[in-house]
Amino acid sequence: MSDTPALISNTTVWSRGRWLPGRDVHLADGRVARVVPHDARRAPEGAVLDGAGGHLVPGLVNTHTHLHQSIMRGIAEGEPLIRWLRYVAEGTVALTPEQAYVAAAAASLEALRSGTTALVEHMWPHPSREVHDAVLRALDDTGIRAVVCRGVADRPDATRKWGFEPRLMEPLDEVLAHIDALAARTAGGRIGLGVAVPNPRSLTPEGLRRVRAFAEERAMTASIHLLETATDEDMCREHAGVGAVAYLEDAGFLWDRLLAVHCCKLDAAGREALAAHGTGVSYNPLSNMRLGSGVAPVPEMLAAGLRVGLGVDGAASNDTQDALETMRMGAYLQRAVHGRSDLLGFADMIGLATSGANAVLGLEERPDGVVPGVQADLALLRFDRDLACVPVLDPGATLLTTGSSRTVDTVLVDGEVLIADGRSTRLDERALIERALAAAPDPAVLRGPAG
Repeated sequence: MSDTPALISNTTVWSRGRWLPGRDVHLADGRVARVVPHDARRAPEGAVLDGAGGHLVPGLVNTHTHLHQSIMRGIAEGEPLIRWLRYVAEGTVALTPEQAYVAAAAASLEALRSGTTALVEHMWPHPSREVHDAVLRALDDTGIRAVVCRGVADRPDATRKWGFEPRLMEPLDEVLAHIDALAARTAGGRIGLGVAVPNPRSLTPEGLRRVRAFAEERAMTASIHLLETATDEDMCREHAGVGAVAYLEDAGFLWDRLLAVHCCKLDAAGREALAAHGTGVSYNPLSNMRLGSGVAPVPEMLAAGLRVGLGVDGAASNDTQDALETMRMGAYLQRAVHGRSDLLGFADMIGLATSGANAVLGLEERPDGVVPGVQADLALLRFDRDLACVPVLDPGATLLTTGSSRTVDTVLVDGEVLIADGRSTRLDERALIERALAAAPDPAVLRGPAG
């Protein structure tokens, strides 16, 4: 099989809300050219990927992660969010370019192996240009599509209650100039640039206005942690006299290229305000459960007209980068909270996971699944790779309830096969594991002043 097949033959395709068995999916120039009934008599032109027995879906989009946390798995387990963040901050301050590369490569490869074809990296502010270069190099090496949001902050505060970690900050002018330089370097490729705001507390009103003007002028996405816990609301009311959403709205920081991450404490008025401005939301169920942050009101968000995508979050708070696991837990969590088993079925969750917030991110929207014209960012699943998934009575139900990275056979981005038989076609995974073991941070460093 070529790394860029011209045909995925005789497979079952998720298209326009239903499964279509026995289809040939023709690819050309990184896109789906045709989806037609399988014809074994017609000699294919170009390389063929045998899809018989498989199920083809659009690649998943992880709307929120912190790649560097892949070398921090399990830290500060059981600690509340603010204290947990201080442990992560110590590891981030000490982050080396080698650690940054290994973590980003491992996280993006793990994401690909769960059927993810695009991710949004919410980078913490960091003064090292070499660290940023290492992250971009790792993403380029794995081949995944990515929106890399570079961290910004202009209010220093070592406690992080009303500001950001001073050791990781730089003047705003320098950071914005660096984002421009990175964007020029990656233009035309699979990696796009954006802006990452740690939370509303990290930027002054003037800083918020400057960052929005910068991002809007360049049609960039801005990602911001918002109301993950009550801290945003409490601190904004204490220091600014208004709630977190009003603080952003007063500074003009709500618009249709802003992605608000978590939103566990977003009330009805907040949902109305975000929807009115076209702001999107990243739903991160596993991370929110792990840190005890709460449950984002996703059905209510959707009813309010908000665009909601699925986020996996960093490996220090989710522990894996498995988007299929996150998709399942995202449905189950809402069912448990609302006491209803008919919430967020497969069609709803695959929509959130593949296209829910794409417009906000500047990514191609794919509400109809695998149809002619869409980017060939695809995942071929084989349920018979996993005993827990057979027999298959309903492919959608199987994928939602028992699907895992073990079922992901082949992943393509722009028509290029990046995962074949569950393994990377680009990287030596054994060598990467050895580098990850060698790059492990010193637990004493992670504790730092938080210890």
